[in-house]
Amino acid sequence: MHPKDLSVHDFTYELPEQQIARYPLPERDSSRLLIYKEGALQEAIYRDIYQHLPPDSLLIFNNTKVVAARLLFQKPTGAVVEIFCLEPPPQYADMTTAMTQKGRVTWICLIGGASKWKPGQILEKKMSWNGQEIVLQARYLGKEKDSFAIELSWEPASLTFAEVLHVAGNIPLPPYIKREVEQADSDRYQTIYANTEGSVAAPTAGLHFTDTLFEQLDRKQIQREYVTLHVGAGTFKPVKSETMGEHPMHAEFIDVNTGTIARILQYLDKHITVVGTTSLRTIESLYWLGVKTVHEPNLPLEDLVVHQWDPYELNGMPVTAKAALESLLQYMHARKMDRIITKTSLLIAPGYTFQIPRALVTNFHQPQSTLLLLVAAFVGNDWRKIYTYALENEFRFLSYGDGCLLFRQ
Repeated sequence: MHPKDLSVHDFTYELPEQQIARYPLPERDSSRLLIYKEGALQEAIYRDIYQHLPPDSLLIFNNTKVVAARLLFQKPTGAVVEIFCLEPPPQYADMTTAMTQKGRVTWICLIGGASKWKPGQILEKKMSWNGQEIVLQARYLGKEKDSFAIELSWEPASLTFAEVLHVAGNIPLPPYIKREVEQADSDRYQTIYANTEGSVAAPTAGLHFTDTLFEQLDRKQIQREYVTLHVGAGTFKPVKSETMGEHPMHAEFIDVNTGTIARILQYLDKHITVVGTTSLRTIESLYWLGVKTVHEPNLPLEDLVVHQWDPYELNGMPVTAKAALESLLQYMHARKMDRIITKTSLLIAPGYTFQIPRALVTNFHQPQSTLLLLVAAFVGNDWRKIYTYALENEFRFLSYGDGCLLFRQ
């Protein structure tokens, strides 16, 4: 069956409100870990995950950093308009370029209270930072399909957009957490290795890792590599269409350097574990980028992207992971590129054939979400056994919840 024909109603379950984690545990690595291997389940704690991974294997993390993407503007009438900054428009080459704009930037946003904001009206917000006043203005440019184009400008113009968000914005906790953002969230809704700003949601599987746990991984010769996928709000949107063919996947920026691709090549015949669904989508996207360069070695860089249905519709002879990654490296070397920065809207659903990872570390995901579809693709119909066990044994679900280590059959 083509994933387009999958019914989302086949990927649902009853999630009790009390099992949605509203706060993280006091210690990151004390969350529970459900391990699925060869059809069997066992329980552990995250701080002991190194005991369940093979020595001389490779762990891949997403080092994206969550930005304070929620901006609240108060009108003179007292009405509040919330601007949720989703992503830069195509006029910016990549997320870093957009985040380092000075004085003015255009952004694609969601708006809460849009009916209170008349076209042409400029919203203004004043703040104090490091002894200077910052004035931030928002101008409504136009409506997209399900979002808005907004121009943000500020004084002093010497500040970057990243600096302005740091001062003016709030961390965007997922709506299912159902509480206001607290000071602790600015630390706990980031991984300890986050260093590349651009996400509007955390790569939550990584929230459980600590420096102490990294030391244990080092002792066992378990290597670490980092990729970047800037998580967009679309990743976590429940699927509302009857079939997957009607659900558009949101394109997200990925950024991976040649050294990381070379390291993945070294470990293809050993064991690769990905931490989080975003890391998994990134390395599988690298494979499909490589496949495209095998078929079209002179493909223009602007066309080297991964579309939602590429894995299911690209024609031609099958390409091994080794051949695909080697081809991608050759493509990059020929163009003197030390990193590949592009977009992926890869949808991984049952019917997908995985090329690179042998195991996945991930949290428990919402019913009828593309993330649950990815898990179902990874472990097959046993996803129901895994989730039923987690529900019956009171595991904590979603972003601040517990997680699982899933080995592919």
